[in-house]
Amino acid sequence: MASMREIKSRITATKKTAQITKAMYMVSASKLKKAEGIIKSYRPLVYKLREMIDNLLASDDALSHPMLLEREKQVVCYVLVTSDRGLAGPYNSSVFKAFTAFVEENHQSNDEFLVATIGFKAYSFAKRMKFNMLNEEIINVRDDIQFVDFKSVIDLFTKEFLNGNVDSIVVFYNHFINIMTQNVEHVQILPITNGHKQEEKTKDEKDLKLIYNFEPNPQVIIDHLLPMYVENTLYGMILEAKASEHASRMTAMKSATDNAEDVIHTLQLHYNRARQAAITIELTDIIGGANAVN
Repeated sequence: MASMREIKSRITATKKTAQITKAMYMVSASKLKKAEGIIKSYRPLVYKLREMIDNLLASDDALSHPMLLEREKQVVCYVLVTSDRGLAGPYNSSVFKAFTAFVEENHQSNDEFLVATIGFKAYSFAKRMKFNMLNEEIINVRDDIQFVDFKSVIDLFTKEFLNGNVDSIVVFYNHFINIMTQNVEHVQILPITNGHKQEEKTKDEKDLKLIYNFEPNPQVIIDHLLPMYVENTLYGMILEAKASEHASRMTAMKSATDNAEDVIHTLQLHYNRARQAAITIELTDIIGGANAVN
């Protein structure tokens, strides 16, 4: 059995760790509330942009754009969205596992695809796995996300696709559902296809038939809408990932705090037993000494 001093030292260290994890839990809970509000207010924008694109394409079959043309997938670019820091439970590892499983199932070699990373953890993973990378610099994901932080990298992805260097762009990210649930999803953002999620509509909205007038003409509008849609879709995925990160870190820190409290309780029992054993030994020595004198 460990000495009383060792047990006391472990109890003190565990209490300090519990204080840190509890503080991190409270910080993540505060950040999650803000991030959840941002993503819930941002989702309708992407839905409405896609609805406008669908209405335009349905109104005129002659409309065309390079972002709508599907090519033979010779080179695919995968965008991995993760965090800059750890201590977030399975948040980052779940993206890596899903991506690795997808690559093993769909590709014969690493030369068939490129990897673009958003977040330091994704960058480290791609470097460690020796994937062919599209971006050589680290793209950090700060807590107060701004669109301007990712404008350049979004333009890079779009330029590579339009130039024909990449035939498809697929994003792996954590989709935020609620505090306890975040699912890893992979979504193709280029070329734009019909596999998108529709916004839930009320019965009155479903029965309502809208008539649109396009000015100056549908082709000019679609030329402006498609790049805007791609930019906002990818930015929305980054917002989803950030909300998922805060939720995952909050859950992980709550579990760490609870585990630390359980360890403290167990160590306290061991400490009390060791203290009782020491007292018993001292009493035995005193009684033995008294009997020897008498």
